Amino acid sequence: MKTDKIPPTKPRGRPRSFDRDTVLDRAMRLFWLRGYETTSLAELLKVMEVTTPSIYSAFGDKEHLFLETIKRYIAGPGSYQAEALGEKTAKQAVTRILSQAVDSMVDPHTPPGCMLTLSTINCSAASAYVQQAVTEARRETELALCRRIERGIAEGDVPADTDAAALAGFYATFLYGMSIKATEGVTRAQARAMADAALRAWPPD
Repeated sequence: MKTDKIPPTKPRGRPRSFDRDTVLDRAMRLFWLRGYETTSLAELLKVMEVTTPSIYSAFGDKEHLFLETIKRYIAGPGSYQAEALGEKTAKQAVTRILSQAVDSMVDPHTPPGCMLTLSTINCSAASAYVQQAVTEARRETELALCRRIERGIAEGDVPADTDAAALAGFYATFLYGMSIKATEGVTRAQARAMADAALRAWPPD
């Protein structure tokens, strides 16, 4: 007897048995701590507690997994930079960025420094695409700060003759350097003193 019912299809492959956000966080911390190129697939498998087929099924290759962790870092531990731009004045925004950067970079519960600065610092030419992606993420962060300073100029809380791009570049460079200092064991007090010194470079009213 004929029927119009469609027979149920069998699911393809085994269902994913891990929480995507949890394993991404684990991979992010490892890349943050060791860098992209020096992190092996074996180390990732151990830390993420997943199998090789699971990684390839969920994320593709190591390169795409890394790019996913960069997005997770920007939306998570690194989100303070974008959030700080909402402060009332440009100087308040930069003050908050430096203060929260200190707290983040020397936090004993996370790897030291900034993942966007450290994770591709020793990459070879073979990892050019990864380097380019991280460099672009850093550029976007600096550009957002530059726009906030330009807004401050337009609103009158930053001197009109301020070079917004140069000032944004100065603070971005300071944060890169602070990230390196964090890996060398700078203390919170030392880092705060450096941040205070950097703030004294802000254009006088």
